[in-house]
Amino acid sequence: FATWRWALVWLTQLVFYGLPWLSWNGRQAVLFDLESQRFYLFGLALYPQDLIYLAVLLVLATLTLFFVTAVAGRVWCGYACPQTVYTEIFLWVERRIEGSHHARKSLDEKSWTAEKVARKTGKQAAWLLISLWTGFTFVGYFTPIQPLATALATLSLGAWESFWIGFYGLATYLNAGYLREQICKHACPYARFQGAMMDRDTLVIGYDTARGESRGSRPRSADPKALGLGDCVDCTLCVQVCPTGIDIRDGLQSNCIGCAACIDVCDSVMEQMQYPQGLIRYTTQNGLAHGWDKP
Repeated sequence: FATWRWALVWLTQLVFYGLPWLSWNGRQAVLFDLESQRFYLFGLALYPQDLIYLAVLLVLATLTLFFVTAVAGRVWCGYACPQTVYTEIFLWVERRIEGSHHARKSLDEKSWTAEKVARKTGKQAAWLLISLWTGFTFVGYFTPIQPLATALATLSLGAWESFWIGFYGLATYLNAGYLREQICKHACPYARFQGAMMDRDTLVIGYDTARGESRGSRPRSADPKALGLGDCVDCTLCVQVCPTGIDIRDGLQSNCIGCAACIDVCDSVMEQMQYPQGLIRYTTQNGLAHGWDKP
């Protein structure tokens, strides 16, 4: 599932960063030109009196999101939400520059050496560069991006363009670099009302209690049934990799964003123990209650 998430990262960012640079009949293909009150979507030109069509598109997009949530749970949150996407990108940069979790922890505990300064500064510089480029691209949807790039290169940006590049860039930097899952847990309105769109047949990530309990550590060669144990070895890796810090074994929770990180790590443990995979899996509440292998 991590592979699927990265595929969505690449797809969404290729669209976001690339779309403003596309040309259509001598103009920018996608441009919301507020100054001249023209919205261009490839061959379609919308005027102020045509905004009803844009409103209809936004309503349809919202209804589609609600429908997907009712059927497949929070797959948007786990794979394509900008908060998830940019957090993945920033975490990748952090791992590339500062190393793994243990390496970063060790680095934080060290005194300030030239290596530590270089790594910390390099990470922050990369984060800021990505954030500012994201802000620049965002403004490029409202101001023609090629003249905008020229103005940026010559340091002649207008006040509003400078403000919005800085504002959107700062939001990206703070949200993806520091707030991360706190946005999902405390600030995102979608997380608050998505429970009203789900029922017992909605696809969720669930822990198979009947198969996993009683949990406990054991040697790989041991027979869990002889020890009175289920398949869960209580390694707590599912908790450690969860971006919102929940324990999926406690049941369905509103803070679960459906990213499937717990499924990947649990399947790897089951493989090492030579147990069947799927102790934690995509399923439904009815599926868990009835012991169905597939939702």
